[in-house]
Amino acid sequence: MTLPEVILWQVLRGKRLSGYRFRRQHPLGPYILDFYCDAAKLAVEVDGDDHRRRAERDARRDAWLASQGVRTLRIPAVEILRDLPAVTDWILREVAGK
Repeated sequence: MTLPEVILWQVLRGKRLSGYRFRRQHPLGPYILDFYCDAAKLAVEVDGDDHRRRAERDARRDAWLASQGVRTLRIPAVEILRDLPAVTDWILREVAGK
């Protein structure tokens, strides 16, 4: 895992985020999700600089996940490093709004 992923995992693991359980490196179909909350059907993807070059591939992946009923939340890695509380609030709003 990258440093932003490790930092975010410290927040998400062990139901630390308001009781929601996340899995890391969760396989779903042909993909491995950075983090996944089954109760909310939410994939959380940490996007580093390389994702700007892979926008089309990410769009196909997100479309496939949506066809399976899974929403994707893409978080820029720099935001995790810059403002972790804001990122945590963002994820919490997403899981609560399932």
